[in-house]
Amino acid sequence: MTDRSGTPARPDDLVDLDALIDAYYTRVPDVARPEQRVVFGTSGHRGSSLDGAFNEKHIAAITQAIVEHRTAEGITGPLFIGPDTHALSKPALRTALGVLAAHGVRVMADAHDGFVPTPALSHAILRWNRDGQQADRADGIVITPSHNPPRDGGFKYNPPHGGPADSTTTSWIAQRANELLEDASWVPRTVENPSPEAYDFCERYVEDLADIVDVEAIRASGVRIGADPLGGASVHYWARIAEKYGLDLTVVNPVVDPAWSFMTLDWDGKIRMDPSSAPAMASVLARRHDYDLLTGNDADADRHGIVTPDAGLMNPNHYLAVCIHYLFSHRPQWSASAAVGKTLVSSAVIDRIAASLGRELVEVPVGFKWFVPGLVDGSVAFGGEESAGASFVRKDGSVWTTDKDGILLALLAAEITAVTGKTPSVYYAELAAEHGASGAAYARIDAKATKEQKARLARLTGDAITADTLAGEPITARLSEAPGNGAAIGGVKVTTENAWFAARPSGTEDVYKIYAESFRGAEHLAQVQSEAQAIVDAALS
Repeated sequence: MTDRSGTPARPDDLVDLDALIDAYYTRVPDVARPEQRVVFGTSGHRGSSLDGAFNEKHIAAITQAIVEHRTAEGITGPLFIGPDTHALSKPALRTALGVLAAHGVRVMADAHDGFVPTPALSHAILRWNRDGQQADRADGIVITPSHNPPRDGGFKYNPPHGGPADSTTTSWIAQRANELLEDASWVPRTVENPSPEAYDFCERYVEDLADIVDVEAIRASGVRIGADPLGGASVHYWARIAEKYGLDLTVVNPVVDPAWSFMTLDWDGKIRMDPSSAPAMASVLARRHDYDLLTGNDADADRHGIVTPDAGLMNPNHYLAVCIHYLFSHRPQWSASAAVGKTLVSSAVIDRIAASLGRELVEVPVGFKWFVPGLVDGSVAFGGEESAGASFVRKDGSVWTTDKDGILLALLAAEITAVTGKTPSVYYAELAAEHGASGAAYARIDAKATKEQKARLARLTGDAITADTLAGEPITARLSEAPGNGAAIGGVKVTTENAWFAARPSGTEDVYKIYAESFRGAEHLAQVQSEAQAIVDAALS
């Protein structure tokens, strides 16, 4: 934490928007430098034009690579595309539209030239492909760096399943884009004034919400909701939801400012639209007693933050546990065999709740893409990440989105309050008491590591962990593959009866991340964290 975390941004904290946009068009990336190459992480290619990492040539090359990929895969339907509110998103949209038009791709863009949340684009792809047009499959591009600072841009490909592309696809796209950038003779084909087809993302998303959330229960209860888009793409969606369903819902901050001058600073003093961060949500927390429920979303609305009068900002793990218990108890049409999905760094409270519900737990590596197959075929009814991202299936058990949906999870909090008469935080307190988790403590810390050590950690196997105990308890499992699907973790997870830790290398910094939880409280958690670092360091040496 810095001294200024949670305080309002000052003029000297803001990015120079004119310089940012100018650099997008004028700076040519040097692909001989690793930091200026196209690199797809868990959520697409991200970077800043000011660093030579997100510029017009990057986007033209990535878009052409996507065109070549969809041609090779026989994807002949429309490509849905939408930007969030970051300053670099609209320039990237214009570049992509020109390249797509030059290659004859049928494109669906927002009918109101507005912002498009990630879940609305995933919903659009799935809606098209569901409505009997599978032979003419659609895919999409989301232009967003999610909750990253205002200086960043992001570009993500969603194939016909509607969710994030798998690593095989993104690796191919990144490699092809870099080949184009390395070719000195390559000149992007483009159309100066493309004319994409109009698609009303907002209206079609909002009209389908009644199929997945009990909006009538919310309306009838009169629960007072304050929704803060945090300057993001959900701003007009919340207003339309309130209007269409007659909800007592106020958009508490309808301002869209690509510099995010109204934000409070995050833990490290940066402007970051993270609805799971108390410093970033300080202005929302200040109004916690003005509503029965307050919610926040990040710039592309794939994440959620839940604020209640009695507890303030909920821990994302706690809210996931509440959602799972409530949904599997209030969705009678869901298949009796449908499983609970969670990432392996999410709270073990979820494990206990799934067991109490008699539901299979599908534990996967970090990344929402791992939930996609289960959400599509209904074998997984809910998939959630510890980083405040989740989605679930419709009331009839059919797929809703295969990307995270922060709007949906915020509305679910209102349904839970309306139906049970309890805020989600009160609901969690009761669950925690029932499952022996009242004193549970969870945290993530970073430990220093060289690039070589990070590479070794990513390849580490459970057999490399030689310790027999962790914080005074026998070790019960040493994992390097996720139990739910056998996919590599990219690190290790170690468990005991009352605690666990997972270690994974950072993709951007010379550190590795240690996620840990103890059901025996904060003091025991600190011991788990200390021993976890020693165990991992020993394995790396």
